[in-house]
Amino acid sequence: MKITLLVVGKTNDERLRSLIADYQQRLSHYVPFEFVVLPDIKNAKALSEEQLKTAEGEAILARLNPSMDVLLLDEHGREFRSIDYADFLQKKMGSGRDLTLVIGGAYGFSPAVYQRANGKISLSQMTFSHQMIRLMAIEQIYRAMTILRNEPYHHE
Repeated sequence: MKITLLVVGKTNDERLRSLIADYQQRLSHYVPFEFVVLPDIKNAKALSEEQLKTAEGEAILARLNPSMDVLLLDEHGREFRSIDYADFLQKKMGSGRDLTLVIGGAYGFSPAVYQRANGKISLSQMTFSHQMIRLMAIEQIYRAMTILRNEPYHHE
């Protein structure tokens, strides 16, 4: 089973890119992991919010296949404590299906992406930038892997 974090648009901040790369490297010791960055939509400023969500949605859907278990990072998704998230990921990994976590653009997801998704998770009730949430999502995957291996990274 492979875990993919699929995001819309590049990470502009070099510090965040560096930290994301660090967690990618760490994760490689636990599970096949891929960080996929979809290119920014061209002429996005000329599009309405709905048009932009539709264009981003088409790009997201083009990267998915029917056998993937797709979870959207969404403010209305299920929230977890880190230990419960580790258990949740362990069950997902036990299914044998590749897991793809998707972080959409600034305006969220198109209806077609919501329809394709197998579920939604939320990292917090607070709002974070799409740049920051990438780091938080990958760190939580790493934390879950260390919890599952009983390693000292996570403290209760």
